[in-house]
Amino acid sequence: MEKIKMTPIGLLHTPHKTPKGAPIQPSGARGIAGKAQLFAPYKEGLKDLEGFSHVILLYFCHLVKPFNLLVTPFLDNTPRGLFATRAPSRPNSIGISLVRLVKVEDDTLFLLDVDMVDGSPLLDIKPFVGDFDMPLKDDPVRTGWLEKRAEGAAQKKGDDRF
Repeated sequence: MEKIKMTPIGLLHTPHKTPKGAPIQPSGARGIAGKAQLFAPYKEGLKDLEGFSHVILLYFCHLVKPFNLLVTPFLDNTPRGLFATRAPSRPNSIGISLVRLVKVEDDTLFLLDVDMVDGSPLLDIKPFVGDFDMPLKDDPVRTGWLEKRAEGAAQKKGDDRF
């Protein structure tokens, strides 16, 4: 298969300068402000986004270490398969965060609940729509090994393992 090439559409600006000490999920970044600044050719794509309360950001985790297929995640002491975790070091280190959209001004999104590292290249923005992005009421959600550990995520900060 040929390599896939992606072009960043902008940069993320946050108070988190390194992965160490950054929140590991947006739930641990409640109220932390940041910005997504788009590059000029993509600015027009922000039209009509201000009507949404939340956006999904896809970005490149530019400061992570090389990946391993077995990792000890932040919320556990047991080595787990990489794809059963949200560890940032991955074959394609793409991060995903659901954040609150405060306002859109010119080429910039003003955001809350930012957990990503400052300077992360922004790959895409998608509006969050509960009817699209939430499982149906009759479709039970299972969270695997995280079932009894996820509630501790808001208090966890990144360390130097990834």
